[in-house]
Amino acid sequence: MRYYECKSSYYSFSMTLLNEARLLCIAPRGRGVMLKVVSTFRLSYLKSIRRRYFSTECLDEESIRRFIYENTKIVEDHNLTPEIKLRLFTPDCRFWFERPELWPFDDPYWAIYWPGGQALSRYLLDNPGVSLGKSVLDLGSGCGASAIAAKLCGADQVVANDIDSVATLATCMNFKLNGLESPVCVTDNMIGSDPGNFDLILLGDMFYDETLACSLHAWLQHCIKAHNSQVLIGDPGRAHFEEHGFQRLLQKLAEFELPKSVREENYGLTCSSVWCYDQQLTLK
Repeated sequence: MRYYECKSSYYSFSMTLLNEARLLCIAPRGRGVMLKVVSTFRLSYLKSIRRRYFSTECLDEESIRRFIYENTKIVEDHNLTPEIKLRLFTPDCRFWFERPELWPFDDPYWAIYWPGGQALSRYLLDNPGVSLGKSVLDLGSGCGASAIAAKLCGADQVVANDIDSVATLATCMNFKLNGLESPVCVTDNMIGSDPGNFDLILLGDMFYDETLACSLHAWLQHCIKAHNSQVLIGDPGRAHFEEHGFQRLLQKLAEFELPKSVREENYGLTCSSVWCYDQQLTLK
């Protein structure tokens, strides 16, 4: 079944939610409008209701791949990692300006190359020994850029984890775009579980919510203590990351100035950094 045959069943309720959301937000033109609105959706009950009306179960993988192909553009510049090609939203894409209620899947966070992920990927490419020969978990992998960077640098095994199954398909497409075999993709929520013995755990732009930040910190500490995993975090300075108590356990490894276009698209953020847990402090 095609996506436009599925979406009619939830169109009326999504229009109601859209009107409510538009009353709550004012954002810059273009993509900012879409992202601000879908962020408001996520804070509402849309997350649970929407799945009852529409889900990726309506579509086979090939239809979703075709949809991604038709609604994204290949990007390899104006970011921190021109070595990596990614399928993303650009101003040439329909859904850069399209009404949010017409998007047929969960919020398309995978279609944006977020600044934390850019810094993390740049750091890996600049320091190939960090992932060389390692087993790597990219948590909240999104477009898959950090997983791609790790594999390009010689990681032995890469697992891309994102709870959005469309994101994992986009990741596989991006791996192929960079001449790589698809990684192992996991769509289960791994936070709070025992992920197994990964040498390196990567996460970018994940500390956007206080509750999530606390859960992540507890889980990452478990991974370090149980498996001696190295953890690398990419973040552009979000409040839930910078102001959290676990900052005392972290060391800043690198800071990157964001390109002008990335600064403009991210409300004036100027730089993005890579951090690691100080294992001596964490293991105390």
